[in-house]
Amino acid sequence: MQTLTPHVYWAQRHGDIYLRVELSDAKNLDICVQNNTLQFKAQGHGAKGDNDYEFSLDFLEPVKPEVSHRSTQRLVNVTVRKQEQRWWDRLTLQERKPLFLTPDFDRWLDESDAEMELQAKEEEKINKVSIESRIHKDPYLGLKKGYLFMYNLVQFLGFSWIFVNMTVRLFILGQDSFYDTFHTIADMMYFCQMMAVAEVMNPLVGLVKTGVFPAMIQVVGRNVILFVIFGSLEEMQNKAVVFFVFYLWSTIEIFRYPFYMLACIDTDWKLLTWLRYSIWMPLYPLGVLAEAVAVIQSLPIFDETRLYSIPLPTVLGSSVSFSFTLKIYLVLMFLGLFINFRHLFRQRRRRMRSRKRKMN
Repeated sequence: MQTLTPHVYWAQRHGDIYLRVELSDAKNLDICVQNNTLQFKAQGHGAKGDNDYEFSLDFLEPVKPEVSHRSTQRLVNVTVRKQEQRWWDRLTLQERKPLFLTPDFDRWLDESDAEMELQAKEEEKINKVSIESRIHKDPYLGLKKGYLFMYNLVQFLGFSWIFVNMTVRLFILGQDSFYDTFHTIADMMYFCQMMAVAEVMNPLVGLVKTGVFPAMIQVVGRNVILFVIFGSLEEMQNKAVVFFVFYLWSTIEIFRYPFYMLACIDTDWKLLTWLRYSIWMPLYPLGVLAEAVAVIQSLPIFDETRLYSIPLPTVLGSSVSFSFTLKIYLVLMFLGLFINFRHLFRQRRRRMRSRKRKMN
């Protein structure tokens, strides 16, 4: 095969020379700079078909000996660094341009345009450094994530034990499991709900960015049901409503806690994300309804036992039954349901919208 010269297109910036060699399927590339001269040799398909192609360029001013190149199916891109960042009047030492050399108008800039581009890059670099300097890197970020991961893991294991235990007992004992749920599950539920107080404290101290009020509504509401209604009244502990309250709570949490746990390690499982932001829609109102049934069933018991009654002066009467407070609480419970349902729905809408943007 005879040796031929390929078409070469060139452009420059203040610090670089860009060459585009029209040679497809190039192989056996030999590109180097010696004595300020670029030597190019390769085999490939050029203007004269498959042949050996080569050329040399004596640069106008000194360049660095290192050459970078990238070969594609259509061409070979070559970049050469100038020794000094300055604009050249021409590319080659000889005034007459070689016949195979043509300006690369796709990358061509005049000196003034190149200076503007260089200035823009410098401004971008300065702005990036300025922004990074303003961002406060939290030295305790790893410790915070570790704590949140462990908290969510412990809660997930606790509610999983409750859910599995209740499910197995339901299959084995059937409806009989309804009436001794409290005595078999209460200790673990006490533990999990006392731990849940951290979900109010975490946003207060800035560990998480969620709102304090929605978390407080849920934690306080559940603890009233668990400690005041179920824990204080033995008559309530044998009722079937305990089973439904505990089962609905645990069903929600076995999807919520692992979602937050994986978020601590920047992991997103699509199915779990969908379940976390969707399953609450039927279960959360059902859970509040079960809690309301428990409150209503406890009203006559509090009236009879006078437990937690509020003493009054003799003129006004003996005392006010705690059931009166619970009736007010019932109204607040459904108000809290509305507030939390709206909060969770907005969370779901934002999350699903951001997932659609990522997919697009």
